[in-house]
Amino acid sequence: MGPIQHSGKKLFRRDVGKAYMNSHTVHASKKSSTCQEAGKNFLGSSSLLQHQVTPQKDAECVEAFHNEQRHYKCSECGKAFCRKYRLAQHQRVHTGERPYECSECGKTFSYKHILIQHQRVHTGERPYECRECGKAFSNKPTLVRHQRIHTGERPYECSECGKFFSQSSSLSEHQRIHTGSRPYKCNECGKFFTSNSNLIKHRRVHTGTRPYECSECGKFFNQSPSLIKHQRIHTGERPYECSECGKLFSQSSTLIKHQRVHTGARPYKCIECGKLFSQSFGLTQHQRIHSGERPYECTECGEFFSQNTQLTQHRKVHTTGRPLECSKCGKVFSQRSALTEHQKLHSPDRRFECSECRKAFSRRSNLIRHQKVHTGERPSNEMRAVNELSP
Repeated sequence: MGPIQHSGKKLFRRDVGKAYMNSHTVHASKKSSTCQEAGKNFLGSSSLLQHQVTPQKDAECVEAFHNEQRHYKCSECGKAFCRKYRLAQHQRVHTGERPYECSECGKTFSYKHILIQHQRVHTGERPYECRECGKAFSNKPTLVRHQRIHTGERPYECSECGKFFSQSSSLSEHQRIHTGSRPYKCNECGKFFTSNSNLIKHRRVHTGTRPYECSECGKFFNQSPSLIKHQRIHTGERPYECSECGKLFSQSSTLIKHQRVHTGARPYKCIECGKLFSQSFGLTQHQRIHSGERPYECTECGEFFSQNTQLTQHRKVHTTGRPLECSKCGKVFSQRSALTEHQKLHSPDRRFECSECRKAFSRRSNLIRHQKVHTGERPSNEMRAVNELSP
């Protein structure tokens, strides 16, 4: 059998391999199938199916596009088309018509090729395979996006900062950093987000959904990164190493905090007195000196404390059964050293008491020096205060 002959009128797709062309001929007797969308005839149902799945670049349409021969115009938006059926397809954007229904789940679609792609969700069919790693996909655009992992191709560039992305959706999300756009709103609390994925994660705060389960202990998490961090408890993995001392950590945030031991960085500043702290919880505890906040309550006696460690120490008063009580005022303590320090308040030799923390001093100058902890005054101010307040 000789090679296939054609007159030049029939247009062949360039992406069909030579092996296919050399081994296949057109049989006039083969039953033809017609595409109801395009009005085209195909020899065999498989050819029709391939046509319906892949949006075709009609050669006549391409020629008409370049020659500006687009006679079918949309009355809604003014967009023009070279074929009447193309216009009919486009108008579904405006009408919302979805004539193609999935027999499995009832979902409807505007175009037949999208329905065919959707049906692979039910059949599990993945005809598009990556030649590099063998991973298969249900549609060609997803395969094309995946292949950029291997090629490193990043064709989408941000016009603001020049950063490149492998997907247009990633570029769109990134550009919201520059525009400040946050189009995704939480209906529960009104908070806005730059991407739908971030909104979905946030909604779990309201719904309590925790879809990620630890296979070791059964604990659930609302985000995948949280599960990964948790699993290091079981595996003992500590992938983050301090370059200064070689100490290992299970989380990058813990490493960053640790590195401040070497750098001396104290990024957390008290707005009241200017004191600096290396960790946020240290600042939070310190600020209670200024605010007077005491959030930790003893369930036994109702006494409040500014730090959880103070509450823990206090609870021993109730659990030991032998509380240490001040003979002057009846206040109880869990440690004898604390009682001894407290009793100095009643001593006539320590009559200068700090109004912030109740600590007492035997000299006014010592009290003023101590108050610098709360006020953050400079030494010059301190000496001025000493001169003003000294008897």
